[in-house]
Amino acid sequence: MLVPLKWLRDYVDIDIDVKEFADKMTMTGSKVEKIEFFGEEIEKVVVAKILEIKQHPNADKLVVTQVDIGSEVIQIVTGANNIKVGDYIPVALVNAKLPGGIKIKKGKLRGELSQGMMCSCEELGIPNNMVEESKRDGIYILDSSEELGKDIKEVLGINDALIEFEITSNRPDCLSIIGIAREASATLGNKIKYPQISIKESDEDIDFDVQIEDDEICRRYATKIVKDVVIKSSPYWMQRRLIEAGIRPINNIVDITNYVMLEMGQPIHAFDLSKIKGSKIIVKKAEANETFVTLDDVERKLDENMIMIADEEKNLAIAGVMGGLNSEIDENTKEILIESANFNPDNVRYTSKRLGLRTEASSRFEKRVDINLVKTALDRVCQLIEETNSGRVLRGCIDKYKNPVKENKMIIDPCRINKLLGESLEVDEMISILESLEFKCIKAEDKLEIIIPSYRLDISQEADILEEVARMYGYDKISSQPIYGETTMGLRTIGQLFEEKIKDSLVAMGLNEVLTYSFVSPKGLDKINLPETSIKRKLIKILNPLGEETSVMRSTLIPNMMDIMSRNNSHKVPQFAGFEVGNIFIPMQDIIPTEKKSIVAGMYGQYDFFDMKGILEELFNNIGFKEYEIVPEKNHPTFHPGRCANIIHNSNIIGVFGEVHPDVLENYNLNKRAYIAELDFELLLLLSRDNKVYKSLPKYPASSRDIAVVVKDEIFVKEIEDIIKNNSNGIIESFKLFDIYKGNQIEKGYKSVAYSITYRSEDKTLTDEEINTVHENIVKELETKLDAKLRL
Repeated sequence: MLVPLKWLRDYVDIDIDVKEFADKMTMTGSKVEKIEFFGEEIEKVVVAKILEIKQHPNADKLVVTQVDIGSEVIQIVTGANNIKVGDYIPVALVNAKLPGGIKIKKGKLRGELSQGMMCSCEELGIPNNMVEESKRDGIYILDSSEELGKDIKEVLGINDALIEFEITSNRPDCLSIIGIAREASATLGNKIKYPQISIKESDEDIDFDVQIEDDEICRRYATKIVKDVVIKSSPYWMQRRLIEAGIRPINNIVDITNYVMLEMGQPIHAFDLSKIKGSKIIVKKAEANETFVTLDDVERKLDENMIMIADEEKNLAIAGVMGGLNSEIDENTKEILIESANFNPDNVRYTSKRLGLRTEASSRFEKRVDINLVKTALDRVCQLIEETNSGRVLRGCIDKYKNPVKENKMIIDPCRINKLLGESLEVDEMISILESLEFKCIKAEDKLEIIIPSYRLDISQEADILEEVARMYGYDKISSQPIYGETTMGLRTIGQLFEEKIKDSLVAMGLNEVLTYSFVSPKGLDKINLPETSIKRKLIKILNPLGEETSVMRSTLIPNMMDIMSRNNSHKVPQFAGFEVGNIFIPMQDIIPTEKKSIVAGMYGQYDFFDMKGILEELFNNIGFKEYEIVPEKNHPTFHPGRCANIIHNSNIIGVFGEVHPDVLENYNLNKRAYIAELDFELLLLLSRDNKVYKSLPKYPASSRDIAVVVKDEIFVKEIEDIIKNNSNGIIESFKLFDIYKGNQIEKGYKSVAYSITYRSEDKTLTDEEINTVHENIVKELETKLDAKLRL
């Protein structure tokens, strides 16, 4: 932000050296990047008037002039060819100093006395970008009659400095001269002087309307009409300020709108009213693939997300970015419509980026602009139009403002502010600091109620108030404090200890731990054949992904493990066994997505289904998860039919494991049988019991009996074991499967299953009769329920 110091002085008294002022502003948060001094090296250069021009008697390319400097008439020899009698020009007198160490001396040029030098803008050290294009070459011709002999620095306004401030994105209010003036006022303790705005207005009423199709894209739109417009050059002082602030003067109307934008921070646009069809402005979205020619005479392709300003027939401007060539102010303009509005910052940023068109207006709108500036800035433009005799302002204003912004209030604790600062500021001192920044403060017992100015869009929490107090109090005044804190022993949570136990158990069984990214490709769910109706298909999308491969958050760990097995196989690794304990992300309607842990294990090579089953059973035993069933699953699309099982506890599915479906293997170019298991970490943590119950050594002897039964192939050994457990009558200490046999001695479609059962009582020595009774009941139950036959 380029700030001419003489402009800034209109609003706040700066009674210290420029460099000291810059240091103070930097220390209070308004960082100064650069200071340029105009006229610092210039001495004895004054306004002069050319009275006479004669050809030099001894040189064809030189002329001899008589110049009035107020106190006397002097003679100057020059080779300039853009001067004429009556011109007012800057003249460097004898012994004058110019930028670059140049000193003017009295002398003769080809025999004629020369008592000074006529100056160009380059010789005065004024950069070309700060001079009207017509005055860049040759002697600088002044616009109007000035007092002869007057110091040229005062006349051209080059007796002060130009300061460049670095404005952070959270302080859009400082993208204006008044915004910087507020900061200077608080920094120096000098009262700010706002411009006094008043408009005379004519007796003719405004007859116009504004229609906003969507209040989300434009929260406020105000307009006034000016008639009898006179298009001319702006006053020199206005042009000079615009040039120094980095904006090229165009004509009085455009310059006034730019001037107010720089002064107040509210972008303003003026339309040629005669080029508007009908008596209505419409704020709407553009149509897809529509084209529009902007003021820079470039045709731009629009889309349906861009905001347009239109009349009843055509588009007039890209809202918040740039006006259109079809409503441009030109030398024939007699009536204008002035727009002051507040557009959606996200939409302006999108439009500006999409079109590759960044302007002074868009850079302000996209950082947010105070909505209360709309009417004030509009009135200020009309005031300047009247003051410069540029037109007649009609009475009245169209101001569409459906949802007025409410006053932003906040309650803070001064004690907490002091604690965080490490200082002991009085409440009154805090109030004084905040009131210097135009915050309103009300004491409420031990709290402080603060009403935040509408232009301070960056203030939203207590930390912001803390920063305001700290920067204005002075970071250099805040004393250093030793770090204080109580050291405590760090402990792992129950969940972390449980996770560690799972990892230790799986590593002990020969599996390697792997780590994969949480953001994945949505194609992974297709590759594991997940149905479209699965809840795991509802993925959380990343707003700014690096690419399609990392565009969503994973809802299952299986695709990650399949990727790893596929990669290992493609690198000729003959066998693999690995696991991961990682987070998955489940979207929840209207609330923050759920993040939960999951466990996945995968293997290929020398392993089979029962290796995976045994690993899981050993894991469950190690973590104390006892009460579960392994139930066959035939319809899981990721797994081979008939070679998959669910792990269930009280109808809750804890996990699934099995052999990977051949179609899934093909999707991953895996030419080996592979096995996968996925478990719910949270449910395992909830259901596992780490407590161990110790019993005394048995006092009474045990007795073992074997039992072998022939059952159908489809009977699961678990069904046999359930019958053994349910008929133990409290005297079965343990049982163990030791044989499954199929062969010539067994009928086809059947199998022989043999168990060794150990009987023991804690209270007495069991008799054969007691053991036989239980054993016979088990055999009878097997025959009844499973149609089993005792094999002798």
